[in-house]
Amino acid sequence: MGSLNPTLLRGISLLRLRLHHERLSFGFAAAAPSRRACCTESIRVSAAAEESGSSSAENSTVLRVKEAPKYPRWEDPDYCKWKDKEGEILRDVEPIVMLAKEILHSDRYMDGERLSAEDEKIVEERLLAYHPHSEDKIGCGIDSIMVDRHPQFKQSRCLFVIRTNGAWIDFSYQKCLRAYIRDKYPTHAERFIREHFKRGSG
Repeated sequence: MGSLNPTLLRGISLLRLRLHHERLSFGFAAAAPSRRACCTESIRVSAAAEESGSSSAENSTVLRVKEAPKYPRWEDPDYCKWKDKEGEILRDVEPIVMLAKEILHSDRYMDGERLSAEDEKIVEERLLAYHPHSEDKIGCGIDSIMVDRHPQFKQSRCLFVIRTNGAWIDFSYQKCLRAYIRDKYPTHAERFIREHFKRGSG
């Protein structure tokens, strides 16, 4: 085979050089968009951080905090003990509270009407017996318990002791409940009363 023409050899070399250059250019062009996108994202994050007045480290920390809020009070053993005791007291007094409210605030009894024997027994044992001045309220003895209008606050109804001598006197079921709670739950009574009884209720 004869030697190649020098002009042809120079043309082949130039072609190879051009292809190599194009190959490098293509590789750079393919990589450039991802780099630009990355830079753009960095600029966007930095701008957001500057607008919020925080560093990128602080910003990333904020973005990572997606957990549900924690309530340290529920991790406090004393608070948990209180909630358990609060629930116990509520379960204990709820039946008598519901009965007292039904007696006073429903149509179950008319003004001046005597309680049924069953309701009377429960009110005497669960309420009146714990009144701070129960002996004074009972006096010479109980003939019956009735519902009627409060002697001063005519819009309100309350419970009355009808004594064996015919005299009658009102009493507050909430005073009875507070005394009962103080007697049975002395450690937690004041907090329970503060959180569950209206101010000025007896």
